Amino acid sequence: MLEVVTTTESLATVEAPLLVVGAFAPASVEGEADASPTASEKADPGPRRPVLTPGAAVALAPLEDAEATLIALAFDGAEATMVRLAGIAGRTVLVVGLGPAASCSTETLRRAAGAAARGATDVTALATDLASLSVGDDAPSASAVDVAAAVAEGLMLGDYRFEAYRTKPKPVRLATATLVGADAATTEGLRHARITVRATTWVRDLVNTPPRDKRPAALADLVVAGVDGTGVTSRVLDDEALIAGGYGGIVGVGSGSSVKPRLVELRWQPAGATRHVAIVGKGITFDTGGYSLKPTSGMETMKMDMAGAATAAAVVRAAAELELPIAVSAVLALAENMISGEAQRVSDVVTMRNGTTVEVMNTDAEGRLVLGDGIAHAAELGADVIVDVATLTGAVVIALGDLIGGLMSNDDALADALLAAGKRTSEPLWRLPLAVDEYGKRVEGTVADLRNVAGREAGTIFGALFLHRFVPKGTAWAHLDIAGTAWRDNGSPYHQKGATGTPVRTLIAWLESLSA
Repeated sequence: MLEVVTTTESLATVEAPLLVVGAFAPASVEGEADASPTASEKADPGPRRPVLTPGAAVALAPLEDAEATLIALAFDGAEATMVRLAGIAGRTVLVVGLGPAASCSTETLRRAAGAAARGATDVTALATDLASLSVGDDAPSASAVDVAAAVAEGLMLGDYRFEAYRTKPKPVRLATATLVGADAATTEGLRHARITVRATTWVRDLVNTPPRDKRPAALADLVVAGVDGTGVTSRVLDDEALIAGGYGGIVGVGSGSSVKPRLVELRWQPAGATRHVAIVGKGITFDTGGYSLKPTSGMETMKMDMAGAATAAAVVRAAAELELPIAVSAVLALAENMISGEAQRVSDVVTMRNGTTVEVMNTDAEGRLVLGDGIAHAAELGADVIVDVATLTGAVVIALGDLIGGLMSNDDALADALLAAGKRTSEPLWRLPLAVDEYGKRVEGTVADLRNVAGREAGTIFGALFLHRFVPKGTAWAHLDIAGTAWRDNGSPYHQKGATGTPVRTLIAWLESLSA
């Protein structure tokens, strides 16, 4: 992972082949009211000059008219846009757009840093003064520690590459990023950023790994190895233990595969903890749909159907590394949804861990089956709050797209806390109604207690309603449907095409709010 360090040197003297500086957009670029144009600007309504930050002014001082040069290169300071200027006092300067100064936020700086890291393809080191900037008047307030952490996160997330299967990885790799002008007090912010990014990129690595290399037993081994030495304890239930324990949902989904399912339990239990949170993750290592077969195009990204389980594991590991004073458990329900003579059929009935019977009316609605068992297991651990995370429904993608996750909950305070955490981390969630009174009866079965589908309409809500039946009365619970946000077909400043690692940072921020 990219090493981010601080220095007391100035941008003019720090040694780095690439300097990254920022420039704000003139107000008119974003359609805001003009900010007192000069007489010459009134006479010539051409492109407005980007507003250089102090660091940009220093880095570009050798140019006779830096702003005019940027305009000539069609750079207007719009957020996360970039322009490279080589040969300036023997160095290359990368200018990153920050948008209007008044709305510059920690997310603006995170995105700018991510864009810079992605643009630094030919150097091993860079220096930047982005962490010395302040957020704008119209943005949420943020301390110097918050700003430094956001810039560090953006740099490290933007630098991420998944090259394990490339025969010719890119020969030049960014190794060090130096934050110029960051206060010494930002050290803790950088430590926090490293832990959260390490958790996020672990999820990215696991999700991007091809499905043959992370079948249930292998993924269980990867997860257990990944928490080794962190203070997290682990326990793995194999298929024999799952059958004996009555985990009919997980066993049924995994019955068609030659590699049988697993349940992984991870626990961070600090001394004196008075709260216990459990995070349950859907871990379908590959999803064919079973006999309710997906088309080929629908399987292309189904190696990501275990993103919820990877998220749960990474969040527990981060809780241990951050030494949060609350108990945090993860329950990973791992199975491969395949077709064979042993696979479950449409209309089969399975008996879940808590004794509930379920008619399997669609074998492609398998995630809720493994999660139902996972939630029952989490309840047995004594958790007072349960959050499940799952790439559960295509319906949530239709409703909210690939930037906003779905949230349903039986507890308003829990829902509000998760929404607030998502806002702080810029991993937004949108609360959908649980609609127990309106639709709750529709998940009831004909020959069994429940059925795993209830029609095409309100598919995301019905998935949550099914899971709600496995939550003990009085237990606060939330369901995060990340089917849209766990994967990107197109990149962004600090996301590459593929796994995003969302919502790891949100869940860590939420756990920290419980610890405050």
